[in-house]
Amino acid sequence: MTTDFVMAPQPAVTLAVEGSPARFPTNRIFCIGRNYAAHAVEMGHDPNREPPFFFLKPVSALATDGIFPFPAGVGEVHHEVELVVALGSGGKDIALEAAMHCVFGYGIGLDMTLRDVQAEAKKLGRPWDVAKGFDGSAPCGAIVPATRIGHPTKGEVSLSIDGMERQRGNLDQMIWKVPEMIAALSRSFQLNAGDLIMTGTPAGVGPVKPGDHLWAQIEGVGNLTVRVE
Repeated sequence: MTTDFVMAPQPAVTLAVEGSPARFPTNRIFCIGRNYAAHAVEMGHDPNREPPFFFLKPVSALATDGIFPFPAGVGEVHHEVELVVALGSGGKDIALEAAMHCVFGYGIGLDMTLRDVQAEAKKLGRPWDVAKGFDGSAPCGAIVPATRIGHPTKGEVSLSIDGMERQRGNLDQMIWKVPEMIAALSRSFQLNAGDLIMTGTPAGVGPVKPGDHLWAQIEGVGNLTVRVE
């Protein structure tokens, strides 16, 4: 039995899976804010542990071809390198001790941010979805299954532009850890297979410009190269 649509549905957005010809079908992209103390400080906030807060990017934000299309006329665009958690299963009100059973694997992503747009929205008390969720704002590499690398809880996170290091931190500096993020999100959302969680960025965020070559690395996960065009 076939289902008719009034228009063609949008094609699925998928990510490569390292070591497999099969691909990872994506659903939602959850992002946690200010999850590294040093980054909270550089953004002018208290680094002490506070209840986690999240925002979302649409799947249209994913850029999987190694290219970040620079949006013109928006002021500064900043890079934020992050560990990406890919869920293979989900649920509602997931217990902390069961959270890691939901994880399929891990990847490296960039939370590209329209910083001037975000700052203006904050000043006016408005949502800053546009600053975070614009098309192409989440370059992401292949997903590495947890069956191959386990569940990394420490390891260097870094980003360089044209060979000059801009960001460096360690996964063990996360204020909220992966199982805590999953459990917290599941209290508000029915998590599903295909959901992605971007886990926050270390200090050192800054602007990019067309022509830049970004090289991101997370120890134990891999690396990601992105060209700004």
